[in-house]
Amino acid sequence: MCSVMLGEAAAAKLDTIPVSDNTIQRRISDMAYDVKEQVVNSVRKSPIHAIQLDESTDVAHCAQLMVYVRFIEELNVREDFLFCIPLPARTTADELFKALNDFYQAEGLEWSRCCGICTDGARAMTGRHSGLVKQVQTVAPAAVWRHCIIHRQALAAKKMPKELRAVLDEAVKIVNIIKSRALNARMFRIMCDEMGAQFKQLLLHSEVRWLSRGKVLTRLCELREEAFLFLTEINSPLAKHLEDMNWLALLAYLSDIFERINTLNNSLQGKECNVYTAHDQVSGFMKKLDVWCARIGRGSVEMFPTLEDTLEKTAQPLSSVKPVISAHLSGLRDQFGEYFGEEPLGNQWVRNPFSFPPTVRDDLSIHEEEALVELSSNVDLKQRLVEMPITQFWLSIESEFPHVSAKAMRVLIPFTSIYLCECGFSALTLIKNKYRSRLQVQDDLRLFLSSVQPRIEQLCASKERPHCSH
Repeated sequence: MCSVMLGEAAAAKLDTIPVSDNTIQRRISDMAYDVKEQVVNSVRKSPIHAIQLDESTDVAHCAQLMVYVRFIEELNVREDFLFCIPLPARTTADELFKALNDFYQAEGLEWSRCCGICTDGARAMTGRHSGLVKQVQTVAPAAVWRHCIIHRQALAAKKMPKELRAVLDEAVKIVNIIKSRALNARMFRIMCDEMGAQFKQLLLHSEVRWLSRGKVLTRLCELREEAFLFLTEINSPLAKHLEDMNWLALLAYLSDIFERINTLNNSLQGKECNVYTAHDQVSGFMKKLDVWCARIGRGSVEMFPTLEDTLEKTAQPLSSVKPVISAHLSGLRDQFGEYFGEEPLGNQWVRNPFSFPPTVRDDLSIHEEEALVELSSNVDLKQRLVEMPITQFWLSIESEFPHVSAKAMRVLIPFTSIYLCECGFSALTLIKNKYRSRLQVQDDLRLFLSSVQPRIEQLCASKERPHCSH
């Protein structure tokens, strides 16, 4: 209008005027509120839901509680961001429960419909008498607690013999002396480029990242010759490790075993993971550990290609490192058995009622058993199970077998890990950084993490319209 009435020059000057200082923030808040209303309304309508939650500290040292929810919508199971709120003071179990309960009360969500809660193993979360899980179960008796399976896997893989721990620590020191010093990093990059190496830099180790150890050690093994030459040039005492054949063999083994552990870790991540698929992955890894122990005992290392290649190149006998490797594999197997147990999961009929009949430990009523017998005799339903995901199958037969369907969904709905919360905290680090440390990040996070789109047309219609010219 300005360009028509006053000309392009006036319109250009008008364009340079910034909007109000809170206009963008207000629009973000309006869209975030609309998204929250859509998610909360869907959770209210769902017969059951489950939550996963975690707490972390942002760049401004503010504790943030993040919660995701899994619920039923029509014939599908959905996962979405529920909320992220700052905790003003302590991060005790009482404060965590108060923040969670206040949200439930304010949004009209029913605790009686919560059938599962997934957290890490922190004391504030899992305290026996007054932990968050215990307090949630007092208001939601049907809620089953599950310890994050990825955290359990990381804890099970943490323990190792002192010889391997020493190799890992020395490998981290080698990486740090090259990677964490700017001049050394530049000179090492030039050396790798001149030697025609596939990679040009090492990777820094981060203890809190699940996949860090495997990636760091694999890269160091691939650049071990370049690292040895560089450490020799700068007269570093760490160079002696890279010409110690026994040390190199143990480094190669660590690279291989942590790469295998990383593969397991990746298989436990992702959305819509249920307790049966996660348990199958861990159970398969434990069986592989038994196979690897037996093969190491027979003198075979073909399952560890980097170790096999290192032993061939250095002419190092396996007997020099065999006791350490065998001890680590046996200890790893024991640790996994301690954290995950040896007994098979109950309610196997949930995953396939046509192949797994109910057992006594499943604690089914006579009516539920009869319904399962009738269901397992239906050939059409058997074909339907093959054609659709397991959650969708149980939801599709809700009208025919309501009690069995409801019981199956209570097993499948609870989360097995806090993977979504970890992804959310990565987004939090990206959005609230040192340049925006005072940002109130809750609305921005909701729009970034939620799969629900704001209803723009409805939001625009609710705003006051400008007066038209007469």
